[in-house]
Amino acid sequence: MSQAEWTDVLAASELPADDVIGVEVAGRDIALYTVGEAVYATDNLCSHGNARLCDGFLDGHEIECPLHQGKFDVRTGAPTCAPVTEPVVSYPVRIENGRVWLALG
Repeated sequence: MSQAEWTDVLAASELPADDVIGVEVAGRDIALYTVGEAVYATDNLCSHGNARLCDGFLDGHEIECPLHQGKFDVRTGAPTCAPVTEPVVSYPVRIENGRVWLALG
């Protein structure tokens, strides 16, 4: 990917340890997750109900939706627990020069 395809989101120091936050990036509601040293990103809206994933509970690589307790794998956006059946979009993340960058595609 070229530099132009990546969007600067925020300082890596603003990420909470082993937690999730919501950010707006280029008009999109994005959830950013930290699991250990890794950072992941997905759309912030649950594919099952009108709930923001950043308000849910992060347990390892799974985010639990606060509305109906469905779960997604934050690495891929894939559903891992009913009632969720549709994935959420996930985005490539990189950390460079102390900044978090997303490839929104």
